Amino acid sequence: MKCRLTEMRRKEVISAVDGARIGYVDDIMLETKSAKIVAFVIFGRNFFFGIFGKSEDFIIPWEKIQLIGEDAVIVSCPPPVTAKKPRKWLFFGKN
Repeated sequence: MKCRLTEMRRKEVISAVDGARIGYVDDIMLETKSAKIVAFVIFGRNFFFGIFGKSEDFIIPWEKIQLIGEDAVIVSCPPPVTAKKPRKWLFFGKN
């Protein structure tokens, strides 16, 4: 199967560990000397339109990619864990 980069960007990445949707392929890392794919990159999500920053990019090494299908990419790694920050109370005395 041949696939262009523009077609890869439309493919959804799914974890084979728990079936979770990780995201979509946003970029591909290449080794320039041998022109081989090293990893897929899924960009981190923006917080409130990017005003409050974004989470880290998720890099999936080529060894973890199990299957590249028509609509999805199956990987053998768990989805990234997003650490939730404790809420700050601006009112009622808690900061």
